[in-house]
Amino acid sequence: MPRHAVYPSEARLEGTTAVITGANTGVGKETARHLYRRGARVIIGVRSVERGEEARSEIVESAAGEQETAGALIVLQLDLASLQSVRDFAQEVLAQADKINLLINNAGVMACPRAETKEGFEMQLGVNHLGHFLLTLLLLERLVNSAPSRIVNLSSLAHTRGKMHFDDLMLKRGYGDWKAYYQSKLANVLFTRELARRLLGTRVTTYAVHPGIVRTDLWRHQGCFDRLLQPMFKTPEQGAQTTLYCALAPELATLSGRYYSDCKEKQPSARARNDEDAARLWEISEELVGVGLQGNSVTQLRQGSATAPQTEPATAQQETETEPTPPQETEAQPAPPQGDGEATTEPAETNGQQPE
Repeated sequence: MPRHAVYPSEARLEGTTAVITGANTGVGKETARHLYRRGARVIIGVRSVERGEEARSEIVESAAGEQETAGALIVLQLDLASLQSVRDFAQEVLAQADKINLLINNAGVMACPRAETKEGFEMQLGVNHLGHFLLTLLLLERLVNSAPSRIVNLSSLAHTRGKMHFDDLMLKRGYGDWKAYYQSKLANVLFTRELARRLLGTRVTTYAVHPGIVRTDLWRHQGCFDRLLQPMFKTPEQGAQTTLYCALAPELATLSGRYYSDCKEKQPSARARNDEDAARLWEISEELVGVGLQGNSVTQLRQGSATAPQTEPATAQQETETEPTPPQETEAQPAPPQGDGEATTEPAETNGQQPE
């Protein structure tokens, strides 16, 4: 297999509706491009509608002249650092989409200086996990009614360095930019696992994805370290391949709650396989966002399935450490420079581009 895996399918997607967060650049944009070119109707949620429209124009132009008819691209405003914005976005999506076949929770922030969301949550946990948690629950009934459907959560190999600080989830007593990032990426995998358990029998399946190290300006001030990593960097198109694999591969239809990298199933960390932590995180997340699935609501959503998805792998491949890993968790790790290398108060969106 090549160093950077490629998902080769060119299956047509007419009649498919996909919702992608953070698709104005990077991995998210390339994911949207592939789905659009195959005929899907793609709704992208972006913080800046202006930049989203620029991305839309570029994607549409790139597909012009192709023999196959492209789909549709719709740009909607979404600020994952505001639960009200998430609710407004979900309401607009539901108004425009009679069905949702794919939800790709792609957007995120990475290793930013301490900041808080509109509701006072630590920014990285708030955007990377809580915003997507709320969005998923708000769209879940439509996803179930459109089944079979899939939910793809972008995580990172960085989750292996993470720990859920349940006694200080917002890291008020010991914030570290990488520490917060690791926790949020672990939360993505735990959320995927618990969501799969709760959705057994609905024909909605879930997957956590590590896209790899994607070439961005994040590394441009790293000098010789940047040159050393050069052979390992992926382009955004290469970084999108595992997302596309989890979103489209027929062989994954009976699997759920798993973790993937380079278009292969990999075993996540022991902490990411802790069912008690996954359930605890879910319950806390419900309280924080004010929305949950209580009582028999999940059972009522189920439409019945001849075969329930398998949520526990029999022989998952162990993730190998052939790519550089994040710094060890500490109370305060310096982040790679953002933009011109100066600290920013506005967290930079990663759009699925993850460091190791």
